[in-house]
Amino acid sequence: MSLQEKLEALKTATIEKIEAVEDLNHLNQIRVETLGKKGPITEVLRGMKDLSAEERPKIGSFANEIRDVLTGKIEEKKRMLEEAAMNKALAEESIDVTLPGKQMVQGTRHVLTQIMEEIEDIFVGMGYQVIEGFEVEQDHYNFERMNLPKDHPARDMQDTFYISDEILIRTHTSPVQARTMEKHDFSKGPLRMISPGKVFRRDTDDATHSHQFHQIEGLVIDEHVTMGDLKGTLEALMQRMFGADRKIRLRPSYFPFTEPSVEVDVSCFKCGGKGCNVCKHTGWIEILGAGMVHPNVLEMSGIDSEKYSGFAFGLGPDRIAMLRYGVNDIRNFYQNDTRFIRQFKGE
Repeated sequence: MSLQEKLEALKTATIEKIEAVEDLNHLNQIRVETLGKKGPITEVLRGMKDLSAEERPKIGSFANEIRDVLTGKIEEKKRMLEEAAMNKALAEESIDVTLPGKQMVQGTRHVLTQIMEEIEDIFVGMGYQVIEGFEVEQDHYNFERMNLPKDHPARDMQDTFYISDEILIRTHTSPVQARTMEKHDFSKGPLRMISPGKVFRRDTDDATHSHQFHQIEGLVIDEHVTMGDLKGTLEALMQRMFGADRKIRLRPSYFPFTEPSVEVDVSCFKCGGKGCNVCKHTGWIEILGAGMVHPNVLEMSGIDSEKYSGFAFGLGPDRIAMLRYGVNDIRNFYQNDTRFIRQFKGE
């Protein structure tokens, strides 16, 4: 049998194998066996040195033609097998879009964030602006501008974290008020603001105390501001937070930055003032401290205390949350126990 006849027989047999193959691995095996370096076509081309000069170009051209035909057949079969494999995979892995999806667990805002935002919304509705400040503060703004000079005994009440003699982590949000007072232009209107944020004090963590907690302090400065304005504002706040039938009472107290100063109690929202375990059978719950802004505080900010007066108050969102939801340990708010946090879904 001549070389040309051998090549023709090889083409016919290989095409039959290609058409019969059913997977890509077997097809690749045929390609290597037929067209590889050790395949029959390569062997024919190597044996052309023994042919005459007239036969050599004919056989070479015919061998290359056979190679091209078989290569084309293999590529065509490869595309068919790949398409069949893809269609099979799509059929087996198809998604039934009518099946119900998995319920994704959604987070919610922390209960303290909800309380603080609720209080902010109440005061924004009254015309107040919300101003935030620095957690690392100067002693000058944290104490001295609040009528607490270096030797004032009330500084001991603050249990301060000092970074240096003049730099500390704020013990209240009052420095925000001091910074705002010195910048406010009263020719454009009165100052009404609240300053929410974290505050820090050296304290032993227990059920009712924490070294880190939240405050929202409020300040109003204008002409002819009275204690009656303070009481009406706080009563409106308590009614929004604890119910429309809530009442408040003011008891004399002392704070260096207000004069006169008061402790504010709200009528018990659980017993309605009759006496229960929440209010310790008094009918009242201590809720915050407040008072009229001390003239010294106004004057240190460049405000004429003869012309202007104002009131200030400070409340703890943590305490309000504890009272509203009956939480008896403040540490629950900070321990990130999802079983506790998930109880407060919010709106």
